[in-house]
Amino acid sequence: MAEQTVLVVDDEESIRQMIAFGLEREGYRVVGAADAQEARIAIADDRPDLVLLDWMMPGVSGLELARSLRRDDGTRELPIIMLTARGEEADKVRGLDIGTDDYVTKPFSIRELVARIRAVMRRATAGGAEEVIELGGIRLDAGAHRVTVDGRAVHLGPTEFRLLHFFMSHPERVYSRAQLLDRVWGPSIYVEERTVDVHIRRLRKALTEHAAERLVQTVRGTGYRFSVQG
Repeated sequence: MAEQTVLVVDDEESIRQMIAFGLEREGYRVVGAADAQEARIAIADDRPDLVLLDWMMPGVSGLELARSLRRDDGTRELPIIMLTARGEEADKVRGLDIGTDDYVTKPFSIRELVARIRAVMRRATAGGAEEVIELGGIRLDAGAHRVTVDGRAVHLGPTEFRLLHFFMSHPERVYSRAQLLDRVWGPSIYVEERTVDVHIRRLRKALTEHAAERLVQTVRGTGYRFSVQG
C-alpha cells in the first residue's frame, strides 16, 4: 500500500515535531504547517490523506479552517481530525457539526492518535466497491463516491457518505446508535453515541436541499432507519 500522508496543522512546533516523530515510526509521511495559510499551500501542493488540525491557532482558527475546507468542493471529502485542549461536550459537538471526522483532546498518546487516524482512514476509504444503489430518488455510486437526487449532486462528507451507504444497503431496518457506530464507524469505537446524532443531522441537512431528508427517519426510543415508505 502506498505511504499515507498526514498534514499536521499546529502553531506549536514542539507538538508538530512530537506528532511527526510518532507517526513516522508508524510508517506515515508527515507534513507540517504552522497556520491556516501554510496548511492551504500544503494541501494545494501535495494533497494529504488526512489532516490533523489544532483548534486554537492565531489568526484563522482550526475551526474556521475546517469549515472552509468543508465548503470547498476540492477538499470537502478530506478527512479531518481536530486536536484541541477543549474537552467539553459542547465543543466536541461544535467541531463535529462543522464537518470534522473525529476529535482528540490534549494531552493524548501517540498510540491513541494512531488508532484514531487508522479508524478515520478506514471509514474514508471503505465502501468503495463498484456498486450503485437507487432508492427513493437517491442514486449512490459507491465506486465514484457520488450521490445524486434527480440528477443533482448531493455534497456529503466522508462520514455522511458512509452512513448513507449503509442505510441504503439496509433499507427499512432500524439501527440503534451503538449498532451504527459498530457498522459505520467500525468495531474499534473511539467516539460517543452522541456523534451519530450529529452526523445524522448533517446528512439530513444535505438531503433537505433536495427534499429527501424524510427518508432518514428517527424511530423514537430505538434509533434510525432509511425508509422510502414515509
